Amino acid sequence: MRAAWRVAQVRAAEEALMKTLPGGALMQRAAAGLARRCAASLPQVYGSSVLLLVGPGNNGGDTLYAGARLARRGARVRALLLDPDRVHREGLADLRNAGGSVVRDVPSTVDLVVDGILGIGGRGGLREPAASQVAAVSGALRGAPVIAVDVPSGVDADTGAVTGMAVRADVTVTFGALKPGLLVGAGAVHSGLVELVDIGLAPYLEGDPALYVPEADDVAAWWPRPVANDNKYSRGVVGIATGSDRYPGAAVLSVAGALAGPAGLVRYAGTAIEQVRFHHPPVIPTDRVADAGRVQAWACGSGLGSDERAYTEVRTVLGTPVPAVLDADALTLLVDARMADWLRGRDAPTVVTPHDGEFQRLAGGAPGDDRIGAAAHLAERMESVVLLKGDRTIIATPDGRVFVNPTGTPALATGGTGDVLTGLLGSLLAAGLPAEHAATAAAFVHGLAGRLAAEEGPVTAANVAAHLRPAVRSLRAT
Repeated sequence: MRAAWRVAQVRAAEEALMKTLPGGALMQRAAAGLARRCAASLPQVYGSSVLLLVGPGNNGGDTLYAGARLARRGARVRALLLDPDRVHREGLADLRNAGGSVVRDVPSTVDLVVDGILGIGGRGGLREPAASQVAAVSGALRGAPVIAVDVPSGVDADTGAVTGMAVRADVTVTFGALKPGLLVGAGAVHSGLVELVDIGLAPYLEGDPALYVPEADDVAAWWPRPVANDNKYSRGVVGIATGSDRYPGAAVLSVAGALAGPAGLVRYAGTAIEQVRFHHPPVIPTDRVADAGRVQAWACGSGLGSDERAYTEVRTVLGTPVPAVLDADALTLLVDARMADWLRGRDAPTVVTPHDGEFQRLAGGAPGDDRIGAAAHLAERMESVVLLKGDRTIIATPDGRVFVNPTGTPALATGGTGDVLTGLLGSLLAAGLPAEHAATAAAFVHGLAGRLAAEEGPVTAANVAAHLRPAVRSLRAT
C-alpha cells in the first residue's frame, strides 16, 4: 500500500536528508528524475521544443536543471520566467550554459510544457501575473502535453483544493513522497497521471501518513476466499434491507452486489420480495429485518424510503450485534434525533456511505475543499467508518486513518451504482473483513467494475453489477 504525506512532513524529511548530502545534491536528484520523465514524453528529445514555466525558489530550480539536461541532449529549451527577480540563479545559469534560453513571450509551437511555477508550499490559486501567463500558454499551446513539477501550480498539496486558476497537467512528477492533494478532489483531476521519483526521502519521513492508497495486491490479499472445509454459513451470511414498493430496483441491485461478494448466503428483508426472487433465485427472502434469521452483517438503506416502516427497519439493523453498512435513505433517517442513541450504542462496526449531499445532512455542512479532513472529522464524531463517495472515494476511520480509492471513474455517476456498492460492501463485512478494509476493497472493485463496464459503452448500474465478477477475477491475476 502506498502512502501520501503532508507538506510539513515532507519538508522536515527533506531538511534531514539534505544534512547528509553535498550541497545541491537533492535538487539534482529531483531534476534527473524530472528530465527522464520529460524525455519519455517526447517522440524524440533531439530537436524537440520544450517550454519551461519557471517560478521562484526550489521548484523553479528543479525545472531549470531538468531543462538543462534536456538541452544537453539536443532539445530546444526555452524558459518563461514568471518572477525574474526571484529566479533560481544557479539553475538559470546551468540552463544557459547548456544552450537553453529565456523568452518573454509564449512560443507559437512547443512539444512539451513543464510547469515549475509553484511547489508544494503554494496556497490558493495562481495570482497575477502568473494566472494570465498560464492562461496565455493554455490558449496558445492547446494540445501540448503538460508535466507538472511536484504539484500542479495552484493545487493545494495537502488537501487537493483548487480555489482559483491552476495548471491542468497530463502528468505530475512528484519527488520523494506522494502528496494528498495529488490524489483527492479537484487536485487529482488537475494532476493527471502521478509519477513518484525516489530521491531517498523515505527513511526520513516521520509520523503517520495523511493518506493510504490501496493497490490491487492489497485488495487481493484482503479478499476472502473459500477453503476446503467451508460451507455457505462459514463463508458469511449477509442480510440486505433495501428497496421498497416505490424503489424495487434498489433491492435487486444491492442484492446483485452482495451475490458478487465473498459471502456464502444472502438473505433479503423488505417489500421487494417478488422482484428479488425473480432476479436472484438463490436469495432467501422475508418481509422484515426482524424475521430474516441470523446474519453476520447487514446492508441497509438503498431505496428503503423514509416512512415509519423504514425507520423501524433501520433501528432494528442498528440494534443487531453485527457490522452494518448504511446507505441512502438510512443516512437520511440517521439525521433523526431518535436514531442517535441507537447509533452510539452499537458495539459492532458501522460503515456509512454518503455522497456530498448526504454528507452535508450528516455533518451539518458540505465536505468543502478539504475532503480528507471532513471525512476524518465525521468518522470520529459518528464513531463509524465513513465512505465519502466521489471520483476519488475517501474512506476514513474513527481512529484517524484515511484511505483513498484510486480506481474511481466518472462512469459510475449514474443511478443505482451506489446500491451495488452497498451490497458488495455488506458481503465483505459478512465474510469477516475489518470495516475499513471492507469499505476500501468494495470501493476498489466497484471502481474496476465501472471501468470495465465503460469499455463497452454507456454505463448503467446493472452493467456495473455484471462486471463485479470480472473485476474480482482481475485481482486474482495480480
